[in-house]
Amino acid sequence: MKGKIALVTGADGGLGTFVTQALLDSGATVVGLSRKIQQSQFNHPNFTALPAEISTAAGAKSAVDELVSRFGRLDILAHTVGGFAGGQSITETDDATFQRMFDVNLCSTFYLLRAAVPVMRQAGNGRIVAIGSRAALEPGAGVGAYSASKAAMVSLIRTVAQENKDAGVTANAILPGTMDTPANRKFMPDADFSKWVRPAAVASLIVWLAGDAGKEVNGAVIPVYGNEV
Repeated sequence: MKGKIALVTGADGGLGTFVTQALLDSGATVVGLSRKIQQSQFNHPNFTALPAEISTAAGAKSAVDELVSRFGRLDILAHTVGGFAGGQSITETDDATFQRMFDVNLCSTFYLLRAAVPVMRQAGNGRIVAIGSRAALEPGAGVGAYSASKAAMVSLIRTVAQENKDAGVTANAILPGTMDTPANRKFMPDADFSKWVRPAAVASLIVWLAGDAGKEVNGAVIPVYGNEV
């Protein structure tokens, strides 16, 4: 990965931290994006913090423009940003919750892709990996808005894969089951954590897809369910 420029969204999150570190360890130069990320969070010479908001079209474009202005190109986009809401049936889900799930899980992805894909197409190379959810394929009771937003996001990624395969750009989605993050442990303290997906495993898969070994994988929807298969 030496010489590659990677953008990791949600770089200081439960998964994003592992993805950022794995890409840095692989030799990539990593721009870590989140609302409040700081340079001090990753002690590495190839890391650059980029505080930004990608929930709007202007914010996403500004972030990509800033990255390209500084580094000249964008080789890898690892999109880990996402949000969860659950516990309500469809009939109980209010408009604000439904819209919030689509804003954070779908719209931010759309805005980011619209800004990043032209940069990759111009270079004739690019790797896009987005984090979906098992719920995108296997929706359950009480998570309708979340599941629908993640399913739509997966469709968007597969569309990008089809539209840009002529330009050397790949786009794939990873669908984890429940991830072993501090937030999930706090939310579900009585669960069997040993069955959950290790963030490091997902990070390793992203590095593989972003490298030369994964260049022939495009439009894939990859389940990573841990021991909860």
